[in-house]
Amino acid sequence: MNGLDGVQHWIVHHVIPLGAWATAAIDALKNNFQGFFNVLSDVLGFLLDNTTGALNWVSPLILIVIFAGLTWYFKKSWKLALFVLIALTFVLNQGYWGRTIETLSLVAYATLACMLIGVPLGVAAAHHPTLYRILRPVLDLMQTLPTFVYLIPTLVLFGLGSVPGLISTVVFVVPTPVRLTYVGIVNVPRPLIEAGQAFGASPWELLWKVEIPAAMPTILAGLTQVIMLSLSMVVIAALVGAGGLGEPVVEAMETVQIGRGFTSGLAIVIVAVILDRVFRPERENA
Repeated sequence: MNGLDGVQHWIVHHVIPLGAWATAAIDALKNNFQGFFNVLSDVLGFLLDNTTGALNWVSPLILIVIFAGLTWYFKKSWKLALFVLIALTFVLNQGYWGRTIETLSLVAYATLACMLIGVPLGVAAAHHPTLYRILRPVLDLMQTLPTFVYLIPTLVLFGLGSVPGLISTVVFVVPTPVRLTYVGIVNVPRPLIEAGQAFGASPWELLWKVEIPAAMPTILAGLTQVIMLSLSMVVIAALVGAGGLGEPVVEAMETVQIGRGFTSGLAIVIVAVILDRVFRPERENA
């Protein structure tokens, strides 16, 4: 027992300084690349603020009708279009229209960034197994690390505002399109690839004319998941000043306002249901 106590004492009193290393790494990034982070923050902040401003410039009722019309045009469902019309009108009635626009802007840019990063990485990983073996533990870490942990370094590097919320959302969500794109590409039926090769298709032609079309349902499923996961971050992102529908939820939690918390949470649910129904692949809607 004494021997075990001695080993335990040695382990406890010889702490591996992971926290100090992480702090040093963030400090090094801040000291050496602060100019880059400032430019990135300015660009992303400009895009988010101007997109939100442009949407808020349009009358809410006109924008609601446009959203409902686009839903009917692309989904060919008057029931879904009517639901969008009624649901967004309810959000406007509850006083959360401006917050909803902020949330939609954040989700739109997070989704765009995740798909632009995740799909090419997933394709590359499917064609290079060594790359996927390297990426897999990194993706596991990104998805399992508590999301609050992302907010600390992004807050240090970018300051308060919508930008650290956007960056944290992208870091949390981007593993999803990587994994689903990888799954879609590796599960392309072998006879399709062999048929393409038999017709003399180059690797690039195989990718664009065979593999990606065959994997498109899985990639689109990844798109839906990206949107939903991005929306799930709105409350957490509000803790660093990202605004949106998460802000009234946080305020209601801090001041114990049950009614405000319920209505703002319901607005998030409404936006989530709308985005899920609108962007869900047709085969799943059937």
